[in-house]
Amino acid sequence: MVEELRTTVGIVGAGPAGLMLAHLLHTAGIDSVVVDNRDRDTIAHTHRAGILEQGSVELLTRTGAVSRAHTEGHQHEGTVFRVDGVDHRIDFQGLVGASVWLYPQNEVFVDLAKTRDADGGAVFYGVSDTQPGGFDTDRPTIDFTDADGTARRIICDWIVGADGSRSVCRTTVPETTRQRYAHQYPFAWFGILCEAPPSAPELIYARSERGFALVSQRSDTVQRMYFQCSPDEDPDDWSEDRIWSELQARVDGPDGYRLTTGTIFDKTVLPFRSYVTEPMRHGRLLLAGDAAHTVPPTGAKGLNLALQDVRVLFEALRDAVTRGDESGIDGYSDRALARVWKAQNFSSWMTSLLHLDPQASDFEFRRRQGELRGLLESAHGRAYLAEAYTGWPGESTLTI
Repeated sequence: MVEELRTTVGIVGAGPAGLMLAHLLHTAGIDSVVVDNRDRDTIAHTHRAGILEQGSVELLTRTGAVSRAHTEGHQHEGTVFRVDGVDHRIDFQGLVGASVWLYPQNEVFVDLAKTRDADGGAVFYGVSDTQPGGFDTDRPTIDFTDADGTARRIICDWIVGADGSRSVCRTTVPETTRQRYAHQYPFAWFGILCEAPPSAPELIYARSERGFALVSQRSDTVQRMYFQCSPDEDPDDWSEDRIWSELQARVDGPDGYRLTTGTIFDKTVLPFRSYVTEPMRHGRLLLAGDAAHTVPPTGAKGLNLALQDVRVLFEALRDAVTRGDESGIDGYSDRALARVWKAQNFSSWMTSLLHLDPQASDFEFRRRQGELRGLLESAHGRAYLAEAYTGWPGESTLTI
C-alpha cells in the first residue's frame, strides 16, 4: 500500500538549497514537501565549506529564516594572498564595499531546518529508493520509502532536484536531452580539522614553490586547513607532525609567520572538478545547486551558487503558481546558467592561479607567476577579485 501526498512543489534534497527554497515558497503561501536520503543528524554534522557571499547572507536574513550568520559567523572584510611568504591583502570593503561571512554550511542547514520546523513544513529525512518521474506530464511524482519503511508517493505540480552532485533527479533525465561539461583537475586538497584557535583573522590563500595551501577556520576553537596534494594521496600515510610540517613549509616567509597548531581530529583528500549540466530544466523538473553544477572549492562558490539558483527558481515558481505566468520557468535555466558560468570561470581561474599544475610546462609555470604578480600589483585586478569573491552586485536582489 502506497501512501500518497499531494503538494505543489516536491523537493528532493534537504540541504541548504532545498530547505531555503521550501522556506521561500512558504512565504508566498506555496506548499512543498522535502525528502532526503540522509538523516537530519548526519547533515547537521557533516563539515562543509563555509564562506557566504554578502548576497547569500542577505537572502538568509531578509526572508524571516532562522540565521545565526551575523551573530555566530565571522565577517571578513578581506582576504590574504600569501605568495612565496609575502602577504598581499585583498581589501573587499575598500575595493568594492562588500564582505563575506565565514559560517559553516552545516550550520546554515541547522538554521534552515529549524526554519522549516517553525514553518510547519513536511520534511522526510532518511528516506530510500527515491525515484522522481512523470516530469514530462502535468502531474509529476516522487516515489520513496520513508525512514519507517512506509512506501510513499508525492504527487505535485513541479519537482525540484536539489539533491547534490550524485543527484538521482539529474540521472533520471535521459542523456540524449542534456549536455554535460566537465573538467577534472590533476591535483586534490588534503584537508584537516584541528582543535586550535584561528591562525589568522582572515583566510590566507598561500602559493609557494611547494604548492597551494589554505588557512581557514570553522569556529573560534576549530581550524580548517588544506594543502595541495596528489588525488591518490592516502590520508593514513600522514602523521600529525608531517601534516603540520608541510603546512608550515607552504606559508613560511621572511616575516616569521607561524601557524597555530592543535590536535587533528579529521583528515581527508578532496579531489575536485568543474561540472555543468545543461539545461537545468526538463519539463516539470528543475535542477538547482550541485545537482546541476559543481565548482572547485578555491573560489568559495558552491553553496553561494546553490542559494542564487534558489533565489531565481523561487521567483519563477511563485509567478507560475500564483499568477499562472510560466515565463520565469521558461527562462530559469538561462538565467541561472549565466551566473554559473561566471562562477565556473572565476573558480577555475583562482585554482589555476594559485596551484602548481604538475602537467604544466616551465613556460606556463612562469607565465602564471607573472599573471599573479600583475593581479596583485593592480588596483583594478584586486577589485575584480574582490567583486567576484564577494558576489557580483545586482544579482542577489529578491522580490518577496
